[in-house]
Amino acid sequence: SLGARCDPIRRFRELAVERAEPLARTLALEVGKPIAQARRELAGLLPRIDFFLDEVEGVLADQVVSSADGLEERIRREPLGVVANISAWNYPWYVGANVFLPALLTGNAVLYKPSEFATLTGLAIAGLLHESGIPADVFQPLVGAGSVGAMLLEEPIDAVCFTGSYATGVKVAAALAPRLVRVQLELGGKDPAYVCDDVDAAAAAAAVADGAFYNTGQSCCAVERVYVHERIWPRFLDAFVSTVRGYVVGDPLDERTYIGPLARREAALGHHEAQVADAVGRGARVLAGGRRVDRPGFFFAPTVLVDVDHTMAVMREETFGPLIGVARVGSDDEAVALMNDTAYGLTAAVYTADRARAERLLAGVN
Repeated sequence: SLGARCDPIRRFRELAVERAEPLARTLALEVGKPIAQARRELAGLLPRIDFFLDEVEGVLADQVVSSADGLEERIRREPLGVVANISAWNYPWYVGANVFLPALLTGNAVLYKPSEFATLTGLAIAGLLHESGIPADVFQPLVGAGSVGAMLLEEPIDAVCFTGSYATGVKVAAALAPRLVRVQLELGGKDPAYVCDDVDAAAAAAAVADGAFYNTGQSCCAVERVYVHERIWPRFLDAFVSTVRGYVVGDPLDERTYIGPLARREAALGHHEAQVADAVGRGARVLAGGRRVDRPGFFFAPTVLVDVDHTMAVMREETFGPLIGVARVGSDDEAVALMNDTAYGLTAAVYTADRARAERLLAGVN
């Protein structure tokens, strides 16, 4: 029954609250997420649980399409069956819960593969669910590298929800297409932000910097490229660079830390160095960072590049880290054209004091 499915999820919520601190520490130690941000992820899990619990009864309620002359047409929603949840490391609680909570509440079994970079957190999620009353054969974790996910796709599953890179998402979709298995993909992007000329420069700079560098820039919806109206350019840039230079890089368990180590370790460091080298080789200037931090660990200094254009990888290819290119534009139309000049499509932001202007600009963004 629905009640029997909801009760364990309520208990799961209680356990997540009771054990929030050790769970946050595990997350910080495993993926390098600063401890304050790890706590916020655990806190942010709670309203998601509440949302799904509040909505599930209405979602599952039968919908009568028509009823006349003794004939009733009704829509009834039933479980898909077995859902494969291939999750991500950057927000393992958020990303996983967005799939396994509604899947379990609507009566499905879940095969859950956490990222190999967040295995301990994934096993903690499974442990809490089992302790809460979800049977082990209804929620099964599978740990390992990408080969485990590939193996999972070959099983007789009824749906797949994958969060990860664009390249891997294409492979997942292609592998499942011949069997017409339902697929939900949440992939990467090159998310733009445009700062109009009518805003408080310092406030906009702080907001955009946080959007770009929070979670060490390792967010699917992180700001990855910034366009600034020329009328506000000097004030914005000064405030932006000052904000970024002020970020504390260090031990993720240190309460002062804002930028932690990169979860993908050497591969991520090499990727960042290559994007900086490409940009500088094409004429960009480094105003902050631009290199590894001289300390043990996989740290990259929060980096700001200017004099950037769309010939550079940093403005075209996903970075997924503490590195941002900032470009000056002369008009709203130029900003929208540059925002749309991408192979991706995920999120976009506009900073303006005029709501109508924001609506108009965002309507023009692909």
